[in-house]
Amino acid sequence: MRIFENFESEVRGYIRSFPTIFKKAKGSILTDEQGIEYIDFFAGAGTLNYGHNNEHISQALIEYIQNDGIVHGLDMATTAKKEFIQTFQELILNPRNLEYKLQFTGPTGTNAVETALKLARLVKKRSNIIAFTNGYHGLSQGSLAVTGNNQYRDESYISRTNATFMPYDGYFGDFNTLKYLRKFIEDSSSGVDLPAAIILETIQGEGGINVASNEWLQELDSICKEFDILLIIDDIQVGNGRSGEFFSFEFAGIKPDMVTLSKSIGGGLPMALLLFKPDLDQWKPGEHTGTFRGNNLAFVASKVSLEHYWKNDDLSNAVKYKENILKTKLEEIANKHRDICTIDVRGRGLAYGFEIKNDTNIAGELSSYCFNEQLIIETCGSVGQVVKFLPPLLISEDLLIEGLNRFEKAFDKLLKDKANRLNKEY
Repeated sequence: MRIFENFESEVRGYIRSFPTIFKKAKGSILTDEQGIEYIDFFAGAGTLNYGHNNEHISQALIEYIQNDGIVHGLDMATTAKKEFIQTFQELILNPRNLEYKLQFTGPTGTNAVETALKLARLVKKRSNIIAFTNGYHGLSQGSLAVTGNNQYRDESYISRTNATFMPYDGYFGDFNTLKYLRKFIEDSSSGVDLPAAIILETIQGEGGINVASNEWLQELDSICKEFDILLIIDDIQVGNGRSGEFFSFEFAGIKPDMVTLSKSIGGGLPMALLLFKPDLDQWKPGEHTGTFRGNNLAFVASKVSLEHYWKNDDLSNAVKYKENILKTKLEEIANKHRDICTIDVRGRGLAYGFEIKNDTNIAGELSSYCFNEQLIIETCGSVGQVVKFLPPLLISEDLLIEGLNRFEKAFDKLLKDKANRLNKEY
């Protein structure tokens, strides 16, 4: 690891959580240079919904490269782009009765968010954007301005100018936070300017796996329509099937004005996409560009993944089936330790959080214990207090259960070690 310590920037993050050198990966397994195999419950922060080196995707990419397919084409017309658009329309948008234009942005999620914010302001001719507590939308300046966690913003001196934060669903317990939001919007003396858009995640990933209720989302959608505000759903981490449906907002039966997609939309390769209703397509030609908008290799990977996994409901049903296994086991573990821990298990699909409420520092330590049990899992939440479960959607039932058993073993060992330390100290 010394070469990374000597030459890579101090900004490196996940390498500190998982201090080994990984050499190869397949499906839901990572293998390091010593040949040690790790079960992956992180999936590239939601990028690898279809697993590492998915055989269908890998084969399609190899054939495309061997046939000298276009790799870099700016936003020119290519066969790969044409086939992706056709497939996305036929398998994703049309069956859901969704009418969206597609805009290919720079290759990461924050590029899609920046584009959405810029377009919303252009269309509505307003500058303010409403975002939510614990929301996460990226680390470039515009996206960071609508990201709730101060950890990412304080030392970058990013201003919250033209961004207003409101409490997310459940932020004040059972209180309906949309009453608060509505009051600020309808009162001309509230000090909150009428926004061009409201941006949110239906399931806050980095914010702690906070799940907005369907009723809350429906009411928010109604507020946006009433006050002529664009609704932007950031589906970068929990879209592409992570929730159990392709789009996480499908459960609520709403149709947002804009949707940002990245991570798994590219089949594991860099790609970001902004969907918006046709009447919002008010760009001038070339008004918002980028050198790497439209990764042709990602078009190939995405087309293949859509064809193999979204022609029917099999993957959605599999995710919901595995969710039951995941939720049941986590609740069993929480119940086992209820005498010494107050644990909240929450989530949807294959995005779950495990929060030990009486000890906000334990999650990071638990992640390290899991690593020692050959399980890759990360934390999230405002102070990293939630263990986040994001296994590949294609993980086998046996491997999912084995990973959960490793998590339980790590948690049991951690609690035992903490008890022993306390006994020695007192």
